[in-house]
Amino acid sequence: MSKSVLVVAAHTDDEALGCGGTIAKHVAQGDTVYAVFLADGVTSRTDASELELSERNSAAQKAHKILGIKKSFMLGFPDNRMDTVPLLDIVQKLEQVIDDVQPQIVYTHHNGDLNIDHRITHQVTLTACRPVPSSPVREIYAFEVLSSTEWNAPSVDPFLPNVFVDISDQLETKIKALAEYELEMRDPPHSRSMVNTTRLAELRGSSVGVGAAEAMMAVRVIR
Repeated sequence: MSKSVLVVAAHTDDEALGCGGTIAKHVAQGDTVYAVFLADGVTSRTDASELELSERNSAAQKAHKILGIKKSFMLGFPDNRMDTVPLLDIVQKLEQVIDDVQPQIVYTHHNGDLNIDHRITHQVTLTACRPVPSSPVREIYAFEVLSSTEWNAPSVDPFLPNVFVDISDQLETKIKALAEYELEMRDPPHSRSMVNTTRLAELRGSSVGVGAAEAMMAVRVIR
């Protein structure tokens, strides 16, 4: 039986970096995948323009077509300033999306990421997906994002994966989707590079005996 899957990310490109292979795998298995982005991803930058935002949104559309995402929602909260917005305002917007798509599985950021928008996204997701009897959500997983998850102090809620998704057959699709975000990617040795994205997938895969994997932390699983 196919499932409804929702990726809750702070910015466009986080979905491809954190769980692009997992998204492609869900689609290949017949599931329907949606994505919601809380912040615009651009306006915190010096001299940010409407053109830059338009280009990033266009890149996201192309990446989502590659990954097989059915529909994306852009909530447009201020980039790297989500801590200036009342949490309830963000939660209520996300709840509308959840009511719309009725996801059984949710993927979101790790609570210990360095990026403030990532941390708030995690908190908002858990609040919007609180386990009330009417909630459709049965599983919540937190993914890692290069240049944020590994950059925080090790004493701050470290990322300790306990779920690994075999993306050996989807790694190429993940990389193709990330190629659409070329303006957000960097050259190695920067961690947010194509080379290091591949290396991380291979490292996570080798730790569980497969060719490539995406690592997750299970936040809540109801069976």
